[in-house]
Amino acid sequence: MRYQMKQKWLALGDDYVIRDAAGQQAFFVDGRVFSWGNKLSMQDNAGREVAFIQQKLLSWGPTYELYRNGSLFAVMKKQLFTLFKARFMIDVPGPDDYEAEGDFLNLEYIINRTGRTVARISKTFFSWTDTYGIDIVDGEDDITILAACVVIDLCMHPDHKRE
Repeated sequence: MRYQMKQKWLALGDDYVIRDAAGQQAFFVDGRVFSWGNKLSMQDNAGREVAFIQQKLLSWGPTYELYRNGSLFAVMKKQLFTLFKARFMIDVPGPDDYEAEGDFLNLEYIINRTGRTVARISKTFFSWTDTYGIDIVDGEDDITILAACVVIDLCMHPDHKRE
């Protein structure tokens, strides 16, 4: 499945619109404005929350918890000591965790699971806001991968709202 994730311009919080391959809005990510750490609600078109992203404070390095139906379903952590690459571990239930790895300029990412690439993420140039193209292999968990893309943007492309 192919998606486009675009950060909303002039939003008070970290808000994103995620569109499907046909250009239709598939999800909306609503960032809370006044909170300790980042907190974002990922919602479908009917306004139902499909995931909640919360920054874990007082942790060694950027760490985010991903919730579904009020229950923790994944923990995403940026690895601190890597040369020329950005690397994230996404710990999900079971043995098949995800690993996201990006290039030095933070423009291209791949997400691997059990040794195979399950998603590709590309940041778009010449855009007013952070915009990403996301290609996800059929049969993978789109919600987890899209939430991971939000976390990557929060960690790698901070703006003045988050400082």
